[in-house]
Amino acid sequence: MTDVNLSRRALIQTSVGAAGGLLLGFHVPQAHAAKTESRPWTTPTKGVEVNAWLAIDPDGTVTIRVPHTEMGQGGMTSVALMIAEELDVEWSKVQAVFADANRHLRNNKEYVTMFTAGSQLVWRQHPHIMQAGASARERLKEAAAQAWGVPRAQVAAKQGVLTSGARRATYAEFASAAAAVKLAEEPAIKQAKDWWLLGKDVLRLDIPHKVNGSAQYAVDTRLPGMVYAAVKASPVPWGKLKSFNFEAIKNRPGIVGAFELRAVPGKRGQPDMQDAVAVVADSWFRAKTALDLLPVEWDFGESAKVDNAALSAHAKKMLGETGLMTKEEPKALEAIAASKKVVTAEYERPFEAHLRMEPINATVHVQDGRVDVWSPTQDQSVAIQLVANQVGVPEKDVFGHTMFLGGGFGGNGAGGTAVTRQAAELSKRLKRPVKVLWSREEDVAQDKQRPMSAARLSASLGANGLPEAISTRAVWFSLDKANQWGPATADYGIATMPYIIPLRHHERHNLDTHVPSSTHRAPGANQTGFMIESFVDELALAGGWNPLDWRIEMTKGKDDWQRVLKTLKEKSGYRTDLKKGEGMGVAAVECHGTIAAACATVTVSRRGQLTVEKIVVVADCGHVINPRGAVEQIEGAAIYELSHAWHGGLDMRGGRFVNTNFDSYNLLRIDQAPEVEAHFALTGGKKWGGMGEPAGPPVPPAVANAIFAATGKRIRSTPFRLHDLSWA
Repeated sequence: MTDVNLSRRALIQTSVGAAGGLLLGFHVPQAHAAKTESRPWTTPTKGVEVNAWLAIDPDGTVTIRVPHTEMGQGGMTSVALMIAEELDVEWSKVQAVFADANRHLRNNKEYVTMFTAGSQLVWRQHPHIMQAGASARERLKEAAAQAWGVPRAQVAAKQGVLTSGARRATYAEFASAAAAVKLAEEPAIKQAKDWWLLGKDVLRLDIPHKVNGSAQYAVDTRLPGMVYAAVKASPVPWGKLKSFNFEAIKNRPGIVGAFELRAVPGKRGQPDMQDAVAVVADSWFRAKTALDLLPVEWDFGESAKVDNAALSAHAKKMLGETGLMTKEEPKALEAIAASKKVVTAEYERPFEAHLRMEPINATVHVQDGRVDVWSPTQDQSVAIQLVANQVGVPEKDVFGHTMFLGGGFGGNGAGGTAVTRQAAELSKRLKRPVKVLWSREEDVAQDKQRPMSAARLSASLGANGLPEAISTRAVWFSLDKANQWGPATADYGIATMPYIIPLRHHERHNLDTHVPSSTHRAPGANQTGFMIESFVDELALAGGWNPLDWRIEMTKGKDDWQRVLKTLKEKSGYRTDLKKGEGMGVAAVECHGTIAAACATVTVSRRGQLTVEKIVVVADCGHVINPRGAVEQIEGAAIYELSHAWHGGLDMRGGRFVNTNFDSYNLLRIDQAPEVEAHFALTGGKKWGGMGEPAGPPVPPAVANAIFAATGKRIRSTPFRLHDLSWA
């Protein structure tokens, strides 16, 4: 049998060229557009560096260095847009490349941060990114002013050209002089009213390469002399490796060796290694096949007794006990106890997986005096730090190569797991480049999951049908009872809900589990948003209110919320009088500085078959720098969150997850995907919010509320697929 090394892009190219094959022709607009390359970390520039963020070539091409990862969210395009806006250069003259992570660390975090998560790239980082472009513009103007003997204020910089009276020069002509200019004061960035480029639809720079298959991901890394490792950690997290029998597989084709990897006592963080065994071979298929045949003995410990049912029972028990009070208001408890009309409900969500398109992987090459790493992290500088620590070398000797990510969704990306340390350790031992690729089963089993959570909510209603007091208690399962305020806690979303209720009381329990957990697209808000927004629908209906009008009434005085909810009412055509089997539901959640409201329209057959027909989303993120990209993020977040809420949910038995591939952890199929319609109700001014995540959290409760409207059945846990939705 002949070994064939067929890459993804080779398959695409071969398939479309095959006789009798299906050939789809289409055109990707290129005119007047900036560009990047399929390997944007290797793109050469012949230009002069004006500052760390950009260089200008003699032909006027501006190479913008992007310190953030591109995981499909349009980050590369956003950074390039913000700098081009301030620099004032033709968009067609821009090329974007990834910044050097080694340089970033070596020069005391020269790019401020390479962190790309939490919808923060535009929201939090726009001031210093845009100022980099503004600073370069003003340095160019100052260089021209000095040469021409005029004040800088008399020099204009527009579309790559400097002018003052009859004098005219390109940016390229003064790039070298501008690099030496030191400004007495850095310029302020533009206000939105002065934008010439931002706020307009722009095609993402990475799309052409992803369409034609040329885009390079970490998983595509190939190096001379490279070997491949398949790894299996304890199926029950933090179990102990007792032994393995290498003799059983050592004579299989291509086998290099089998190696134990050990957890470091006391090190249980997100990227730390657990006990595992790695089989190394000359191809990943051979390594994985041998690993599957390798006899391995584990000591799972007490965690092997844990399953979903046990954790759910524990959560229910703790919901009956007083927790840590994060909004203490005894009068709320008294009012509820004395009320004649109280609504109480319990909600729950299970552990959920990231399930990135690109499986967890990393490649590391340890050499004398230099180490290289290719790892799909959401902060490439972290990959350098992990490898330096694991190998025991200075960070300055480690070079990270930023590549496209096949999805991030939290947890610092796939490379933020133990895989980067595993690859570094194996390369250190073997003295050659090693690629570690987790199988999809290992990916799901050992990924850092979205925590399991639950909540009990009670509220008393007044004569007008509106709540007078509310008491909420939430539980959150995390490794070693990780306790933090903010995103990814049992407080976020519930304790921070916007509704004006006179008396509010909230408690939380942080419960211990052996399962490593981490952030997951829209952390915290994704679980608690489902709970609170389903519950307020129950409150509205119990009080005789239209659920959307209830939300508008309960946010009076909050202009941004009023703007979003009233726009949703206008755009969605929300109704409560549809016939049986049809329903519309609404929900609104604020996270990452953005308010997002959703209206879902569903149909449910008599036998309980659910169809989500349409989702309308209205968002207020303050400003939108690329409307096309923002709409794509709304669509992606809505589908992503609906997918997990409808079909997802990890099944733990005997301390391990058993549904670890797409045949058992189902995601939304294309024929189930609803139409997603996006609208903006922007506040503007000083408000800036994120866009990659906020549209997700309101979608599951909107769908659950629509299901209730269609069937009369209240969904208080996910995934929806486990519920009988049939009706008579």
